[in-house]
Amino acid sequence: MAILSASEVLEFAVKVEENGERFYRSVADRFQETAPREMFNFLAAEEKKHRETFTKLSHGARQETPRPSYPDEYEAYLQAYADTLIFTDSALKKEVERITTVKEACEFGIRKELDSILYYQEIKNFVPENERDSIDAIIAEERHHFIKLTELKREL
Repeated sequence: MAILSASEVLEFAVKVEENGERFYRSVADRFQETAPREMFNFLAAEEKKHRETFTKLSHGARQETPRPSYPDEYEAYLQAYADTLIFTDSALKKEVERITTVKEACEFGIRKELDSILYYQEIKNFVPENERDSIDAIIAEERHHFIKLTELKREL
């Protein structure tokens, strides 16, 4: 049962990618070692590409919102979950300040990527079936980041 349009989810994804880019750039600036700096700058650049991709996808997606046909509690749950994925600037700054090692940065990034994957997998069920390819594209991008961070952590 559809209660969201793919365009709404894609708009949310753009915000998540903006936060991700700011996070990865901030983390890259915290380290002197070349490999982690390059990896975090690469991930920041990827977030920027994803944001551009998701913006283009949202322009091609249906703009109207399907009529809600599911209890309000689930919508509240999805909104609360989304709120944990989107940082305010001050919250993001606090998180970055807490990170003192490359391992901690990787672990934080891994958690955020997994949170995003789970969110998009959950929300996908509430988007019309013919619009789910857009959500699958978001999930694939988030998985790619998860893999990159996991590889970097393994190398430490």
